[in-house]
Amino acid sequence: MSEMSVMGIMNAIVPITRFNKGEANRIFDEVESSGTKIVMKNNRPTCILMAPEKYETLMEMLSDYILQEEAERRMASADSEKTMSHLEVMESFGITEMDLDRTEVEIE
Repeated sequence: MSEMSVMGIMNAIVPITRFNKGEANRIFDEVESSGTKIVMKNNRPTCILMAPEKYETLMEMLSDYILQEEAERRMASADSEKTMSHLEVMESFGITEMDLDRTEVEIE
């Protein structure tokens, strides 16, 4: 649902009876073209249909947000006297910048 207007929301609403009438393929085509549909049952939203790519993007955003909140919480409660700089950590483990440059890291 790219448009958060009354008309955008109205166009996104799909009554469950359309599924009961065998219009699922047409509804899925609409989801592919418009992005989101709100399925109504007994005049109440019962589920949201969206493209898998959109769902994946939203779940990644949610995960990133949760991780950011956790990082901020930890930073707020961190004791600066018990922390070490990255250089101190590297030195304590005997790691050099050259070691890091030679290491390949894959992040998903």
